[in-house]
Amino acid sequence: MARHPKKLPQTPPPPQERIWTGTTLPQDIYERADTALARLSGESRSNIQKWMKLDLVSFNGKPIHARDLLPPDSLITIRIPASAPRDVLAEDLPLTIVHEDSDILVLNKAAGMHIHPGAGRPTGSLAAALLHHCDGKLAPGSGPDRPGIVHRLDRETTGLIVAAKNDAAHRELSRQFRDRETEKTYIAFVLGRPRGNAGTWEGSIGRHPVARQRMAIRTRGRAAKTDWKIISSWPGASLLELNLHTGRTHQIRVHSAEAGCPVAGDTIYGGVNSLTRVAKISRQLLHAQRLGFTHPRTGEQLSFLAPPPADFTAFQSYLDARRTS
Repeated sequence: MARHPKKLPQTPPPPQERIWTGTTLPQDIYERADTALARLSGESRSNIQKWMKLDLVSFNGKPIHARDLLPPDSLITIRIPASAPRDVLAEDLPLTIVHEDSDILVLNKAAGMHIHPGAGRPTGSLAAALLHHCDGKLAPGSGPDRPGIVHRLDRETTGLIVAAKNDAAHRELSRQFRDRETEKTYIAFVLGRPRGNAGTWEGSIGRHPVARQRMAIRTRGRAAKTDWKIISSWPGASLLELNLHTGRTHQIRVHSAEAGCPVAGDTIYGGVNSLTRVAKISRQLLHAQRLGFTHPRTGEQLSFLAPPPADFTAFQSYLDARRTS
């Protein structure tokens, strides 16, 4: 009997670099090359700087440096290296999908799910769940462990988050977040009550000098601005609506704590007291309620709303009963 040779597994072709070309605008002559090219290409400024150091960014065949000023109508070429292999494995995890099309997904993230793998938590991430749901067809994102990821929510924060299925969608959504063209509205229960009924918190945020897992108001931090208004208040707690002008790490949590009214249940920034313990609050009560942006391909203005999760309504019921008792 004839024996057929065993088929060897096919090795996929190596990933290829991408070429981006574009032309500078008249206003770009007043900016550093790295800043102007980040805006034109949709890539991050840090990536542009990294590729400049590798001589992958050129003007008329000559390398460009970060501090260069470019004349208008200059043809720029960026050789974008192939993405590194992904460091995250697909996992069949539950997702609450609010919207999905060929370019993007909008999800209502549950409490306890981290966005991407990290030290000591290699599984259970949103990135892993997205890879499984999309059969691996996701934009490379911001790194091999962050496929599809455009922006972040803290692990215990619930609510709306958008992910990208392809490179073009990821670049355009990232640009919108970077240029502050998105609408991000949160609700949060805080301990106590801010002064007044509405206002703005501003304070530059950077890494805490001692407790490195925390952020803090720092003179040399990154500018941060949060608008807030009171929706309801009770003895010992208030429900706030918050709109972000910037997207710094832990921004709402840091600003509210600095104002003397930390997010209820936030063990890092002082949001735990007898009220939260009796009410059995097990996480920071912060929820990304509304997300608005421009669709990266169609240009349609999109806005999504996620209702408060069960622990929000349960805490409000507890506060109502406590006030009337």
